[in-house]
Amino acid sequence: MSFLLKRLSQKNSWNKVFKQRLTEPFHLNIIAVFVFIFGSFRKKVAYDLVIRPQHAFGLLNAADQAKLRGFNDVTVLEFGVANGAGLMNLIAVAEKVTKETGVNIHIYGFDTGEGMPEPLDYRDHPEYYNTGDFPMNKALLEEKIKGKATIIYGSIKEKIDEFKSTISEKAPIGFVAIDVDYYSSTKDVLDLFKAKATTFLPLTYVYMDDIFMPHHNEKCGELLAVSEFNQAQSMRQLSYHRFFENQRIFKNANWVKQLYYFHVLDHPYRSELKRDRKTYVLDNPYLKFEGNKKQFD
Repeated sequence: MSFLLKRLSQKNSWNKVFKQRLTEPFHLNIIAVFVFIFGSFRKKVAYDLVIRPQHAFGLLNAADQAKLRGFNDVTVLEFGVANGAGLMNLIAVAEKVTKETGVNIHIYGFDTGEGMPEPLDYRDHPEYYNTGDFPMNKALLEEKIKGKATIIYGSIKEKIDEFKSTISEKAPIGFVAIDVDYYSSTKDVLDLFKAKATTFLPLTYVYMDDIFMPHHNEKCGELLAVSEFNQAQSMRQLSYHRFFENQRIFKNANWVKQLYYFHVLDHPYRSELKRDRKTYVLDNPYLKFEGNKKQFD
């Protein structure tokens, strides 16, 4: 509760409340108050009542999917740790998700540890970001996350191949948060998605942080990196689910438009032609009506 109050004391948080939350239907906000006080963790995730709801949705749904596939563990990644607020939030949410689902969550963060590198060119949006932005207090952060998450320091381009070789198929990747700002850095991150199919869940959730500012576009930044990745890959696709917004109770939050689905089309699950389930049978009320009509003729 104290952490929530601290967040609400920040100007940016109030902007989100007024522009995103209070523009939603009045009755939903009233219901949300009761859910906040009396609701289960799962209900709070549904009503966007967990801090950084993109983390809550991503981790809970990844854990649910992992459990459905018979996994006891799942891996989540954050690219761009900066001073660690996002990573520590992932840790806090993961504890609740594990309690809810029984699925263990392994958390890794990637960062230079020294702030942002030199921008490449206009594609890295130097109008927004520059060398040395977002430094990290390494010693303090490492103390806080000890035993709960692992940070991999250095250039993503230099570290990603080694990391891909260590991913366990028993703890597939289910959620990835990308907050590296630059096109060049995002392009290096997306090399992760070329790893062996079974090191991912068949549907992996990906949060794209840096796509919402006025100068962000598909010829620069994260969106350009995603576009190039999709064009180059025939069996791996990062796509925005057009109906995801409609599936949420609260639809105006920015994060809803920043969540992407990573489709692993060459995953064995996608090629199983026989499913161990009952045959789907569709109802047809017209057939029932015709039958009743004949009885009265």
